[in-house]
Amino acid sequence: MFQRRSLLAAPFVLGAGHAALAQPAYPQRPVRVVVPWPPGQATDLAARIVMQRLSETMGQPFVAENRGGAGGMIGTEIAARSPPDGYTLLAGSTGPIVTAPLVQRTPFDSEKDFTWLGISGMSSYLLVVPPNFPARDAAEFVALLRANPGKYSFASSGTGATAHVIAAWFHALAGVDVVHVPFAGSGPALTAVMGGHVDYSVETLAGTGPLIRSGQLRALGVSLKNGSVLAPDVPPLARLPGLEEFDGGAWIGLMGPANMPPAVVQRLDTEIGLALRHPETRERLAAAGLEPEHHDAAAMAAYVSRQRVAFAEAIRRANIRIEG
Repeated sequence: MFQRRSLLAAPFVLGAGHAALAQPAYPQRPVRVVVPWPPGQATDLAARIVMQRLSETMGQPFVAENRGGAGGMIGTEIAARSPPDGYTLLAGSTGPIVTAPLVQRTPFDSEKDFTWLGISGMSSYLLVVPPNFPARDAAEFVALLRANPGKYSFASSGTGATAHVIAAWFHALAGVDVVHVPFAGSGPALTAVMGGHVDYSVETLAGTGPLIRSGQLRALGVSLKNGSVLAPDVPPLARLPGLEEFDGGAWIGLMGPANMPPAVVQRLDTEIGLALRHPETRERLAAAGLEPEHHDAAAMAAYVSRQRVAFAEAIRRANIRIEG
């Protein structure tokens, strides 16, 4: 009797195993990636480069949907409110996810409403001055500002922008007192520095690089702690005493709504990592002015958490607020 029960039970066990094996692999249809910025912006470029590789390796199209507006918050909210099935993802970045929630009310909770998938690139920032600025390197620059509190001014792409917050973090660690001059974008801010109307700026390598190569600006330091592969001759600002923990990069990566299936997260995590190891993907990211730096899902969560703490302190000390 015991043997008969065992034999009868066996088909049910095998049947359950076959049912598990029959579960469809992700993805089974096209994946929408919400890009909360207009086409051609850095997040859009980086997302499309990685999406193309994922389309090739995962067997389904990854399709960009540009939903710009409100500093990236409109598209970010759309992704946050989408079904967490892996078929709607977000091209996330520092601005909407870290900076904006610290300076204004957002229609989403950046700490609870998302699933981390992976950072695919970093945007480094350069401390730039006009060619005739008296300081020749970052150490002389900090010493000059410390000796003249309130005398020197810096231009940013706008109050509460990521560039403004990264500059504020640098100022807090360096212990300098300077005047903030906000502009409507990095282009006007850098034009003011080149024209000698403002003393310096801390802006993206993508924006400052051509101006440095043409001799219109001079770079004194880079914001990434380990330096930049795209500007190897520019020393990290973190080498200065007191700035050892300064790592002011803006990340770009893929995210999804909260509570995505673990198997889907694992698949995307793995495939993003493989994409970032592909030479062509890395070359295309570098050509777009981005450091091809990968953080997997767990490392992304840890990095964003550290960045949020550092930015919050910089915002508090600089008293950065956006009214309304």
